[in-house]
Amino acid sequence: RLVDQLASLGVATPPAPEQPAPSEVAALVVECSRLVDQHVRRTGRGRIALTFLVLRALKQAHYTPRNLGHAGLGLSRYCHFTSPIRRYPDLICHRALLSAIGGGEEAPRAGDLEETGTWSSAREREALTVERDADRVARAFLLERELVRRGWERPWDGEVTGVIGAGAFVTFGDGFEGLLPVRRLRGDWWELNEEGTILRGSRTGRSIRLGDAATVQVDRVETARGRVDLLPAELHEQHGKVNLG
Repeated sequence: RLVDQLASLGVATPPAPEQPAPSEVAALVVECSRLVDQHVRRTGRGRIALTFLVLRALKQAHYTPRNLGHAGLGLSRYCHFTSPIRRYPDLICHRALLSAIGGGEEAPRAGDLEETGTWSSAREREALTVERDADRVARAFLLERELVRRGWERPWDGEVTGVIGAGAFVTFGDGFEGLLPVRRLRGDWWELNEEGTILRGSRTGRSIRLGDAATVQVDRVETARGRVDLLPAELHEQHGKVNLG
């Protein structure tokens, strides 16, 4: 999917095997990252959005008693043992090894490991969601304080870092992010492409692409929800500037 997404944005891509091994996945991501860096240097666009795209392509950890290797490290054999972090899956491995060498720990029951892996994977997803929600609330609080100090009418230069059917996410300022709803973009009907990288106007043919530069104003901040709504000023497409107000 990463290769298709990058290709839809005009980024050069490497050939991708149909069913890659973990080492091939790692090599593919590294090569995509290199080509993205070349594209950003050549065009001056997409530094944030395309980097996010590559990072999101890396699969989240899934804990299982079966050895599945590690795609990110390119290893065919891998075991959780990051003791400074001391996540529960790591502790399971520690206890099993201590039991094997006579260290006094009771070994985990083999029949319980599948369920333990599923439980640990779910808890990690939940923790990540809480972390992201907290980050959004903190950024919204800081943005609101900045707007009170410098004025709500201030325009912000940013970059389109996400697109959904409802609009485009724009990252601006010191890491702030908000949603520019398509309902604010007058005179067109916007549709999301299959790769989830471009919003296209069916009437005008205009497009909003990941990596496009955009100038926006803040319409509303809901600090408790970490939500920021934006108003359009200008969208700087790859082939010129379009006023979306």
